[in-house]
Amino acid sequence: MRLWGKVAIVTGAGCGFGEGIAEGFAAEGASVLVNDLRGDQAERRHGGDRQSRRPGSAGRADVGERTGFQRLVGEAIAAFGRLDVVFNNAGVTHPNGPMLQVDEASFDRVFAVNVKAIYWSAMAAVPVFRNQGGGSFITTIASTAALRPRPASPGTTAARGRW
Repeated sequence: MRLWGKVAIVTGAGCGFGEGIAEGFAAEGASVLVNDLRGDQAERRHGGDRQSRRPGSAGRADVGERTGFQRLVGEAIAAFGRLDVVFNNAGVTHPNGPMLQVDEASFDRVFAVNVKAIYWSAMAAVPVFRNQGGGSFITTIASTAALRPRPASPGTTAARGRW
């Protein structure tokens, strides 16, 4: 129980990597605020590790917006009285297709969730960490897409599918 008494927010925790991360934190004793934009997924996971009986909570917030992270941090403090870890796991992508067909709104959304959310998390959590004498961010998460590009669009060559 290496995380007993710690409180963590895990974003994008309704499924996949985030779900596993939240389960691992709960198994190690942490109280976890499970966040996912899909509230039903967050609710499904909100109890953390039921066997350890560690408290958990679900949050549905858009981490690509300042108010989303402000709300998550407020919910963690209200539910558990403190915040020790912010695990920035949430990520989105645009539909697969040629790069020149990615519209600006899709690009802005990807940037907001995958990059700017780290900034929003710091803006919301650093004051809390300072007041309580410490805390941690975990923000270096990547998918296998960094090593294995997505397949090309149907009817195109691999190179032409991305350019």
